[in-house]
Amino acid sequence: MDAFLGWFFEFMNYMLRGVIRFFVGIYEGIVQTFNIVKYIEIFRSYYQQFKFLDWFFAILAIILVIAVWLTIILLIILGIKRIINIRKNTVTQESIFEEITDLHREILRLNDEKDRILSLKISQAGISAKDLAKELTDIAEKSREKVSQMDEFGTATTDSTGDISVSSDQQPEVMMESRFSKLIEVDQKYTYYTPQEYTTGFTLEQLCNDFRNFACSKMKLYYELEMMRVLISSMASTKLIVLQGISGTGKTSLPYCFGKFIKNDVTMASVQPSWRDRTELFGYFNEFTKKFNETEVLRRIYEASYNDDINMIVLDEMNIARIEYYFAEMLSVLEMPDPEQWQLELVPSSWTSDPRNLVGGKLRIPENIWYLGTANNDDSTFALSDKVYDRAFTINFESKGQPFEAPDTEARPISFTYLEELYSDAWERFPVSKENLDKIAKLDLYIIQKFRIAFGNRILKQLLEFVPVYVACGGKEIDGIDYVLYTKVLRKFESLNLSLIRDDLKEFVTYLNRSFGRNNMNECKKYLELLQRMY
Repeated sequence: MDAFLGWFFEFMNYMLRGVIRFFVGIYEGIVQTFNIVKYIEIFRSYYQQFKFLDWFFAILAIILVIAVWLTIILLIILGIKRIINIRKNTVTQESIFEEITDLHREILRLNDEKDRILSLKISQAGISAKDLAKELTDIAEKSREKVSQMDEFGTATTDSTGDISVSSDQQPEVMMESRFSKLIEVDQKYTYYTPQEYTTGFTLEQLCNDFRNFACSKMKLYYELEMMRVLISSMASTKLIVLQGISGTGKTSLPYCFGKFIKNDVTMASVQPSWRDRTELFGYFNEFTKKFNETEVLRRIYEASYNDDINMIVLDEMNIARIEYYFAEMLSVLEMPDPEQWQLELVPSSWTSDPRNLVGGKLRIPENIWYLGTANNDDSTFALSDKVYDRAFTINFESKGQPFEAPDTEARPISFTYLEELYSDAWERFPVSKENLDKIAKLDLYIIQKFRIAFGNRILKQLLEFVPVYVACGGKEIDGIDYVLYTKVLRKFESLNLSLIRDDLKEFVTYLNRSFGRNNMNECKKYLELLQRMY
């Protein structure tokens, strides 16, 4: 043991002397570094030999050395302050997290207390099964499946009167806040909804005339009867309608006025240049708040599933951003032939508190809703692609309507069901004649051979749906065909090198005169002549 003690004493003695020498060395180094007296003595031993240049460099060297050391000291001080601030911020964040945790616990405690109080009130008052089911539906507390399974929790018993009494010892969760607040409001609104009385017994031609007279007498808006026919016929062939033309011609006013006429105002969505995806139009789920930020467009789509109204959503200045971006998913959905497949996924999974008609996080797009976009053609907008033009129907506003006198006409609520009946009747009574179908088929072959452009099945389908309704609205079959070919087919000529096909355009006009007659297809011929004048 003596040997160990001797070794341990010498070992620790040697180590501690090294530590002491380390700190003594640091102290001696600092003292020597900042020994101003010694620096003065060294300077005195040399300054008598200095000449002018020696003095200049000596002073410069002293200034530089002082600046370097001041910089080093400043950096050290800033480093120490930064370390202290980081430590303070860490402590502050930890305190905030602790406060948030405490608040969350308090919220949970208050929710539990609220649930217990509500349970006691329910057990004391007694509620009928029908009323309880309605209440649960209105506030999205429980799905219908849970209401039917309440007895499994031992929370409900039925007495001789058929009423349900809820015990207070074991209660299911009856208060659950939904992440879709606006859609839940729609559910509550339509719980006791009574459909309005719709106007029936009118024809499509009467509808066009009455709408035009209403716009004139009530809204002081003036449109040609042809515009009314095109609008009503376009609604029969597609769910997306593009209203394009120069500013001030009544593009936005037309759907607004129609909403007033049918007593169901349109939902206006002002497109912004920053729109890049569907979240701008329908909203998005906030992962932090666990809420879905709903838009008025989404609310209108959801509400349309409850009623039989004609619903319209206006995309004002639709091409100020690329519609192929923010409306892309809707374009794909509406392209599906089966309306049962028109579904838009809002969230990946469903919650028990979700709205009634939101199944599996998916919203079904109802058939009684149309999307109308206004488009200006100037330097501030984007050109619409063929993808949009092929799926949409275009109504051109080339001039402002002229005032006229019209009889005082009242608004009338119109149901989607009755409008569909009028469309079906028009398709049955006024199908496109075989003679004109043959002419259209030959025209298709002619355009393919001369210009390498084809109609496509989509355009032909729209033509077969548009033209009969156009005739039922009071128009001529050939004029309806003319309008479809002008807006859907000839528009594609703008992508061609017009300077090389100028002579072919002249021949095309001759072909139209020979096939359809000199007094027909005026819109097509006028457009072809315009293309010729451009080059």
